[in-house]
Amino acid sequence: MYKYLKIKHSPKLKGEVTISGAKNAALPIIASSILAKNPINLTNVPEVADVKTLLKLLKYLGASYNLQNNNLQIDTSTINNTTAIYEIVKTMRASILVLGALLARFNHCKVSLPGGCAIGARPVDLHLKALKQMGAEIKIEGGYINASGKLKGADIIFDKVTVTGTENIVMAASLAKGKTRIINAAKEPEVVQLCEVLKDAGVEIDGIGSNEIIINGTDGELLEFNDIKIIADRIEAGTYLAAGAITNSEITIKNIIPEHLEGILVKFKEMGFSFEESENSLTIKPTNNINPVKIITTEYPGFPTDMQAQFMAIATQANGVSMIEERLFENRFMHVAELNRLGANISINGKTATIIGPTQLIGADVMATDLRASSALVLAGLVAKGETNVHRIYHLFRGYENFVEKFKKLGAEMEILDEPNP
Repeated sequence: MYKYLKIKHSPKLKGEVTISGAKNAALPIIASSILAKNPINLTNVPEVADVKTLLKLLKYLGASYNLQNNNLQIDTSTINNTTAIYEIVKTMRASILVLGALLARFNHCKVSLPGGCAIGARPVDLHLKALKQMGAEIKIEGGYINASGKLKGADIIFDKVTVTGTENIVMAASLAKGKTRIINAAKEPEVVQLCEVLKDAGVEIDGIGSNEIIINGTDGELLEFNDIKIIADRIEAGTYLAAGAITNSEITIKNIIPEHLEGILVKFKEMGFSFEESENSLTIKPTNNINPVKIITTEYPGFPTDMQAQFMAIATQANGVSMIEERLFENRFMHVAELNRLGANISINGKTATIIGPTQLIGADVMATDLRASSALVLAGLVAKGETNVHRIYHLFRGYENFVEKFKKLGAEMEILDEPNP
């Protein structure tokens, strides 16, 4: 049964939110458990749909796991199947992360081409080209990637920065024979944590956090993993700060890593918001005047594409003309039509959206098109007069843990309801 989210006008919020572990850190680290010879304990694991999908896939491959209260025990020593089937992979692009690890451990695997959010072609060719350079033979047949061969170190130069591509090759290189150099590597905190976890498990890795990572592989020897605590989710943190901004309310976020938020905080400050910061918490303060903003999405440490939709929602309440240029993904402005349904004044020219504010938003029925777009519609719904119904909210639960509960705790009026039968 499909669900929708009803949001009532909630113009003022207050309180604090504890931020969950990062989905985008948990996924590659869970995939890297394929390289382990021992059962692993992970803490601060967000119990979101994408994590559950990946665990379902690993169980299908023969692993066993137990996930409760954000603690995960996983044992992949029993994996006896190397085919990642379409039925599981189709719901989540990050399933491609098992490719490098399975191939490195078993010298063969068959992985369905991925599905997930409809935010444009995020091709896996960069992953496949790199694996070929490492000696893999790759054929694409019937919607599956068939990969085989014993991997050996190589110099990999990515034509463009790719987060999952970097993660896949880091995992593949960890068990390869010899030295792999990844040039133009992604520098996201989630990539850094994966590298640190693998280094902690005995892989020689240099250049962590830079755009050149050097890995000396173990030549097929499986790794001994230590306990892992997943880092805080910087996009979830940014989304709750955005809720404070759009309602001009004081909200505190806890359990965060402030330096991971710098690219986002710069833009909040340009819009007139100030912050009180302590070691692992941050409070956004109201402003007398929300300024318009200019944003260009780019790789970390720049402004993240995953916060673009939320800032567009805030910009509808700013005094003046804001511009947002999306440089990372095509097709990532699908929330514009939905925000305009609520009364926003947004136009698109190529990769740039122009938002004229402030506009009084009025509640309406809108449809979520991807994970971050859905959170932007919720933010808009908070300040829209009347009631806003966000349909297809399964997108939200792919990446936000206890989303509705956390918002209600801040004073938002919202509830999940069943879609009426057509």
